[in-house]
Parts: sequence; structure tokens; C-alpha cells
Amino acid sequence: MPDLVTRAVETPRSAVWLDTGGASGPSVLAVGDTRPDQPTCFALPPIYPEWLGDRALLAAHPARFCYVVGEMARGIATPRMVVAAVQAGCFGFYGSAGLPLTEIKTGLHEIRSALGPAESAWGANLIHSPQEPGQEAAVVDLFLAEGVRRVSASAFMRLTPDVIRYTALGLEQQAGGTITRRNHIFAKVSRAEVAEPFMAPAPEKMLRELVASGKISEKQADLASKVPVAAEITAESDSGGHTDNRPAAVLFSSLSAARSRVAARHGFDESMIRIGLAGGIATPSAVAAAFQMGAAYVLTGSVNQSAVESGLSEAGRKLLAKAGPADVAMAPAADMFEQGVEVQVLKRGTLFAMRGKKLHGFYRAGASYETLGPADRKWLDDVLGEVFDAAWASTKSYIQRVNPAEAERAETDGNKRLALVARRYLFQGAQWAREGDTKRTADYQIWCGPAMGAFNEWVAGTPLDPLENRSVRQIALNLLEGAARVTRAGQLRAMGFPVAPQHFSYTPQLFE
Repeated sequence: MPDLVTRAVETPRSAVWLDTGGASGPSVLAVGDTRPDQPTCFALPPIYPEWLGDRALLAAHPARFCYVVGEMARGIATPRMVVAAVQAGCFGFYGSAGLPLTEIKTGLHEIRSALGPAESAWGANLIHSPQEPGQEAAVVDLFLAEGVRRVSASAFMRLTPDVIRYTALGLEQQAGGTITRRNHIFAKVSRAEVAEPFMAPAPEKMLRELVASGKISEKQADLASKVPVAAEITAESDSGGHTDNRPAAVLFSSLSAARSRVAARHGFDESMIRIGLAGGIATPSAVAAAFQMGAAYVLTGSVNQSAVESGLSEAGRKLLAKAGPADVAMAPAADMFEQGVEVQVLKRGTLFAMRGKKLHGFYRAGASYETLGPADRKWLDDVLGEVFDAAWASTKSYIQRVNPAEAERAETDGNKRLALVARRYLFQGAQWAREGDTKRTADYQIWCGPAMGAFNEWVAGTPLDPLENRSVRQIALNLLEGAARVTRAGQLRAMGFPVAPQHFSYTPQLFE
């Protein structure tokens, strides 16, 4: 039987013929299509990677797998990555957050040109931008004009009118009364209190204001009051970038309970809301565990940053390939520096997290450059790579364009000037990592969760160890194939079969 158990695990697409009625306990009789000549036997049906997850998701968003290649901001998730993901049978989200509108538009055209109008399992990223008034509205306008039908909304702490506007403008009522969507929100959240407004219908007050301003119609407001703002909720656990470091199992359970509460409160079926899982998705066991918990889909992030299609420089990708599970740290977020929001970044090979925290410590203490001691001023100038006044001049030029009120306040508030210059440094850290500036390696900001280290340990010594073999297609197919095998091993163990630990592991291979 041990050899048959091994075969059953290693060929999950084959039926497994079992007999649990024998005096010596359960036994595997055969693997394959042919039924053994034994009246008490029964078949454990095949497991296909395509069957993992919620089939209703694939009906709404045509793809082969319930697997999302997540958006990584500032163009790390490139148009090329999105195209490769879709061509591999997955979903792909363009990392449009933080990019100029012209670059976003160019990227959208590149994706559409490569995929054609028939492929729809892709979208782009909308990130909450409280420091740049008008940015969210401009990006939503662009998405609507360009026909972007799927948006991953990230870093939102509350609903905003532009999120509601995007989803409401895509609602239609069919002849039988069913409300359908043309515009889909995948809301990435890490707390139940943030998730619930996305799971619920749009607030009446916000809908009234949008109607009054002529941004949506009365009919669209009425439809938006009857369905969830987002049908897809991505539970973001301990991930790279913006994260609350939530354990995946705890967060998924919390959001599932929130879904039940919201559905009961508003009188709709829970199946109207699908919850996917992100953060820590880097090994077959993690993928299998997510689907076993009930995740509709999985979303990968950090591991794709090391892929050949990534917008990260080769120097940055090499640093990622050396990371272990503990080689990450929290650092201040450039976009929400003053609020104390943090992002998870790669620690090994850089000083970014340490330097960012020291900068935030200066700000929290109420310091300005002028009130810092000589040693701290020298340290700051060295980190900036220029004297503070020069850094402020460049910062001021940008802030005057995107947020004139902040620039005006900073002229008389030294602490605010320090914060804005710090935000510029943090922002540039991601840019230096993208460009591979070898003079600023210590200042690379590389968004990364502990999953990257788990992935590196899993692929060590295998065909996916070399960076040149790490494509989003190879990563996805190996994770999904491995998850199917782990799921089969779990089935057999749950039925009382002796399944060895090695049956829960899968060695990566290169797929044709």
C-alpha cells in the first residue's frame, strides 16, 4: 500500500480506489480509471488544480485557475507580468498605484494590445491616496475611460466616493431583475471593520451626494443600494507592503464572520461575497491550506517580485532571492508617513527600514531639521545624499503641484518640512530599487513579506532556484500542482490512511 499511496498523491488527476471495510484497516486498491474487482471498494475522485477554489469566481471572471497575480505598486507588477499571468490561466493586476497617469494609460494599452478584447481576467490597482487630493478621482476617470473592468482597491481605511462611483457606474438590471456588474472591485483589506463597508451596499448619504453632483444616475444609485460594493474581498494577512501582519487563519475566519453578519443585516445570500486570501501564499502547503479554509481564490505578491517579468531591478531581485523568512522588517509608509502607517520591507542587504524608523522618530518627537543636533543633521544629509535645503527644494517643487496647501503649511512648520522630505526619501527608496541604482542599494525599499523566505527555502536546489527560471507562469503552475498533491494527501490522511510527511511536500519542476 505505501507505493500506492505515493502514486495516489503524485497523480492527483487519477481516481483512487479505496476499501475501508477490511479487517486490517483502510487500504488503497488501485490508482486509475479501472475499478478493482472488489464489491466494497469506492473511488476518491480526481483533483485538478483548476478545481481548487470557488468555481463561481471563474464564472464571473473567466480564467483557468482561482489564482491571482497581485498588483505590486509603482509598476513592480508590470504590464508584461499581467499578460504572462493571464496567458498562464490566472488573473493579473497591473501595479498602477503610484505611477503617473500617462504611464498608467500606456501600461493599460500594452496589456490590452497583447491580450486582445476576449481576455478579461485582468485589472489594475487603485490605492488610497489621502496625501494627493484628486488623485483617486483622476485614476478612476482613467479606468472608466479605458474600460478597465476589474480594480484591486488597496490601502483603503474607509469607502470613498470614487470607489462607489466606479462600481455604481457598472451596475445593470437584467430582465429577470438580477443585478449584474460590469465594473468589479477586489477590495484588499486586513480588518473586519474595514471589510464590512465593502461587503455592504453603498451608504445612502454617499449615493445621494453622487447623484446630486451628476456623477451617477438615480437608477445606478438604486441598484448600488441593493448589492455589496465589492463582490470580491481579498483578506490581506502578513504580506509585503501595507499590512497589519495578521495571521492568515485568524484574518480569514474574522472576515468570514463579518460576511455572515453583513449578509444577515442586509438580507442577501453570503455567496454574493467571495473572500480570497493573500499574504504568506508562497508554498503548495499555504495554497492548499487557503483553499481548505474556504478561500475563493489565492493572491500571490512577494514571490512574483522576484520573477523575470517583475519591474524590480535585477539587483533587487537578487536580494530577494537570498531572503529568509525572518529577513523582513516594518518601515514607515511613504504615502501615510505622518499617520504612522507602516509597510513590510526586505531587511537583508538594506538599511532602509532602520533609516525610515529613525526619520519617523525625529518627526514624532516634533523635530525640524533646524532643531536637530549637529550629529543628527549630518546623518540626515548623508542619508538624503544631499544637504537638507536642497532636498527640501526638490520636495517643495513636487508638493506645490500635488498638494499646495501642504506646501504652504510647510513653509512655516519645520516639523512638516521634515516629514515631507522624509516622505520623498521613502518614495525614492522604491524608485532606486526599481532602477537598480547601485549607489543606493542600502536605501532600497523592496516590499516583502516572510513568504518570500518560505518560497526561497522551498525552491532551493530545484529548477526554480535560479532567477532566470522564475516566471509568474512557472511559479503559479508549481504552487497549484503542489497544492493539488497536498490536498490529496490530506484527503487520504483524513480517511484514516497512514500518509508519510514527505507526501505533503512537492519539488518544483519546469512545466512545458
